[in-house]
Formats: sequence, structure tokens, C-alpha cells
Amino acid sequence: MTLEGGMKCVKFLLFLFNFIFWLCGLAMIVVGVLVQVSLHQTVMINDASASGAPIVIIAVGVVIFFVSFFGCCGAWKENYCMVTMFSILLSLIILVQIAAAIAGYVFRNKVSDVVQDSLTDMINRYSNSTADFKTSVDKLQEDLKCCGMNDSSDWRNFRPDGNSVPDSCCVNVSTNCGVGAMTDSAKVHQKGCANAVEELLKKNILWVIIAALVLAFIEVMGVVFACVLMRGIRSGYEVM
Repeated sequence: MTLEGGMKCVKFLLFLFNFIFWLCGLAMIVVGVLVQVSLHQTVMINDASASGAPIVIIAVGVVIFFVSFFGCCGAWKENYCMVTMFSILLSLIILVQIAAAIAGYVFRNKVSDVVQDSLTDMINRYSNSTADFKTSVDKLQEDLKCCGMNDSSDWRNFRPDGNSVPDSCCVNVSTNCGVGAMTDSAKVHQKGCANAVEELLKKNILWVIIAALVLAFIEVMGVVFACVLMRGIRSGYEVM
């Protein structure tokens, strides 16, 4: 069966949209991975809910990556069953993306509590932790130019003298630069890391929310085109 007139246009539009979906799926995988890495490497977040939104985005991206190929085949071959299945799968993906956006928004509102707990744990574990953990903490403080959770005094139990901080707190990092310099603003950053980490997390989570909603809107158009094509294919069968 061959489609005629406007249905041919719908067919090629659906094929084009599926190619865009394929690119969108790839983009979602990249965005999800970047946010996940930022959450768990740049920042030591222990709350499992922090991974919810980016993991869902990655999973949906992988599914879209393959479903879009399925949709392209259905549109090109003018196969009613394939186009119908594509429409159903895409509708389910839209629902999952909306759920991911909601999860991201909910977590965005509890970022402050999660950051406070994670940074407190980070400071308590630092002295007796592994070299990799210390390196992660030091990198965080050096990159964000901060010290402790609220301020440098959070490190008061770091050494017996109660006035030393890790060298990564220093304005100019060097060996033992933080010894006896906790309150010296010329040598040590006095600003805590909590606000900087919160801003970083909220920015990354916002990107996840935007990506999920924008793609969901585009995919709604894909479902509409698929439904129109399904109607055209069915009409063609009825004529035959």
C-alpha cells in the first residue's frame, strides 16, 4: 500500500521527527551522565534520591535512542502495527519524562538538607578516610574556593590545635599552608562550601528538568504525527 497526498507529507515528517528523537535520546544520555558525574564525583552526595532524576533521564534516553529507530522503520514501511507500537511507547516515555522532571523538582527543594548532611559527613570522615576520598574533598574545596560546610571553623577538629584546616582550604595551596591558619582570611578561604554546592546542584538539576520537559513537548508532536499516519494507513487498507 502506498500513501498519497497529505499522508506522504505526514510520513516524511514522522520520519524526520524520529531522526530528531534519535538525536534527543543521545542528548538525554549525555545530559544525564554529566549530571550524575557532577552529583557523585565533584560532590560526595550520599542521598540515593539525588540519583533518581539523572538515572531516569539516562534510561529514557537509551529507550528513545532505540524506539526512534523503530518509529523510522514503521513510517518508512508504512506498517500500521509498528507505527501504533511506536505511538504507545512514545506516550509511555513522555509520562516517564514528566515523572523525572517532577522528581528533579522535588529533589531541588531538598538540596539544602542533603548538602548539609553530606558535607558534615565529608568533614567527619576526612582524617580517617582513603586517599581517593581526601583527593575528592580537596578538589571540591579548591575548585569552589571554599572551606568547610558553613565556614573554615567547621574544621576545628581536624588537628589537635583546633586552628588548622586542610591545605585545600588555602588561597594559595602549598604543603602545610593550612596549619594554624584557620581564621587567617589572607591565607584561608573563610566561605563555606554549602552555598556553592547547592548552587551547583540546583543548576545541574534544572538542566535535567528543562531537558525532560522540552523533549516531552517535542515527543507529543511525534505522537500526533504517528496517530495521523496510523489513520491514513488504516484508511488505505479499508480502500483496498
